[in-house]
Amino acid sequence: MDPLARFLADRAQARTAEDPCANLCVAATVDADGEPQARTLVLRELDTTSGTRLAIFCNETSPKWREMSNSSRIALSVFLPSSNLQYRLQCTTVPIPVETVHESWQLRPDAPKRLDWFYTLTMPQSAPIESRDLLLMKCAGLELPDPLIAPETARGLYVIPEVIEKLDLNQPDGIHDRRLYQRRGEGWIEKFLVP
Repeated sequence: MDPLARFLADRAQARTAEDPCANLCVAATVDADGEPQARTLVLRELDTTSGTRLAIFCNETSPKWREMSNSSRIALSVFLPSSNLQYRLQCTTVPIPVETVHESWQLRPDAPKRLDWFYTLTMPQSAPIESRDLLLMKCAGLELPDPLIAPETARGLYVIPEVIEKLDLNQPDGIHDRRLYQRRGEGWIEKFLVP
């Protein structure tokens, strides 16, 4: 069994069930001070010539970009409440080509597009601001390029799972099914774990 294919199928099923977490993940990183950080991000699936690839996009003004791009490894956690499944992934990362980032950026909703330009032109992501009202006013007043294109600060990483752990909480006997998959060449090695 290919655990990555199973993961993609479980996410597709969660989207069909209108699971609010179906497109999300929690990314775990370490900041410049050695402190652990965790944040919720959109985990995208991009169709490429080599098949479906997982991807994360953000703005290079964000502290998370520095944390993710300064390391070639990232840990992700995905919980799908609609199916009571948890996946933990240890991944290597590869920068997404700028052209692909800019094409994908066009698929973003309007508000995140405006925020990307706000980060680039006004204040970096995570900077302190006096109030939410001031943020909304400054965002509304931005002069955006026409046609609307991605700012040069838009970035992305392909995340390539090397280790996948699946925890299935749906067992009728109440004992969870926990499995670990490690990539070996073109295949995977499966191990059962005590839950």
